[in-house]
Amino acid sequence: MHITKTVGIIGGGPGGLTLARVLETRGIAATVFELDEHPLARPQGGSLDLHGDSGLRALREAGLEAEFKAVARYDDQGDAIYDAQGTLHFQHNEASDGDRPEIDRTQLRSLLLDSLPAERIRWGSKVSSVEPLPDGRYRVVGPAGSIGEFDLVVGADGAWSRIRPLVSSATPAFTGVLFIELQIDDVDTRHPEVAKLLPRGKISVIGNNQGLIAQRSSHGHVRAYFMFRVSEAQLQQGLVDTSSPARAREQLKALLPGWAPFLLAFIDACNDTIVARPIVALPVGHRWTHRPGVTLLGDAAHVMPPFSGEGVNMAMLDGLELGLALAADADWSRAVKGYEEAMFERAASAAAGAMQGLDFVSEHALEHVLEHFREIQQQAAGMGSH
Repeated sequence: MHITKTVGIIGGGPGGLTLARVLETRGIAATVFELDEHPLARPQGGSLDLHGDSGLRALREAGLEAEFKAVARYDDQGDAIYDAQGTLHFQHNEASDGDRPEIDRTQLRSLLLDSLPAERIRWGSKVSSVEPLPDGRYRVVGPAGSIGEFDLVVGADGAWSRIRPLVSSATPAFTGVLFIELQIDDVDTRHPEVAKLLPRGKISVIGNNQGLIAQRSSHGHVRAYFMFRVSEAQLQQGLVDTSSPARAREQLKALLPGWAPFLLAFIDACNDTIVARPIVALPVGHRWTHRPGVTLLGDAAHVMPPFSGEGVNMAMLDGLELGLALAADADWSRAVKGYEEAMFERAASAAAGAMQGLDFVSEHALEHVLEHFREIQQQAAGMGSH
């Protein structure tokens, strides 16, 4: 079946590309406008774990399960929790049978891009505005004028969406937590002492209003995120000088008095790409009044803290559910409204859980996190006894 109506997707991340792929397999023409000049124009981030009822389901229903399994890492789901003094409190290193397999963000994006005809992606497309037309359609406008007209425009353009203001006045707010992101190259060869800390998966370190998450990606690459509770004033002032990697490393260490030296080794081993990432979120339960011809998905609709790993999974599920709704109902306004109502509910639940994850960077974080992991172990033990 081929549907003549068209969709313009603003943003070529996992959510937007999942939507484009679902539509492509169901005979609906979609055009993705992506600001990047090409797929490798900028780093896509570290490793992701895809969840069975969201990200993995989206890939399966998009016909990409085999391609995913060819590159996914099913044995990188190890976990360990230390306190800042270096005491190990929890460890799980057993390979999983596939509950939450890992994949690099770059690999996931490439997998989705390769599944689409090249002409579906408009690289280097800056979207200045989206304007309603008299016939109910919308015009996508770039710096030089119109770059397309569509029956439906989908904002898949992230936390600072240019499309969101068409349906909502909400904007993301700073959560009080700042990440300092570090990267380590070729860890097994160049930094074996750090590699031993990360045999597979990730480790977490919990301090007093501070923390660290370090995670393996493929090809011996590691991303480490040092986390701090900071005020708006501290955020504006800047916690470390990221313009000078050497100075940033020294400032980071000074912010972590009492931390075990082997944990600070992540700072010594990192390359010169040091990035400050304020964690922002839209209000839990963010929703809007349905407006025919425009909708949002992923972070544009419900950006949330990254602690629960739900962000990319929710975005891909959004793309799947919206694509299925458009393919199933000729009345696209009704289809989109139905998608939005269901998305509002599941996103509110996911966002509430993600906001609780901010407790990871708090005064009593260690006892809360260990209690959470003990509950997970007890649940797993109970399931295993049946």
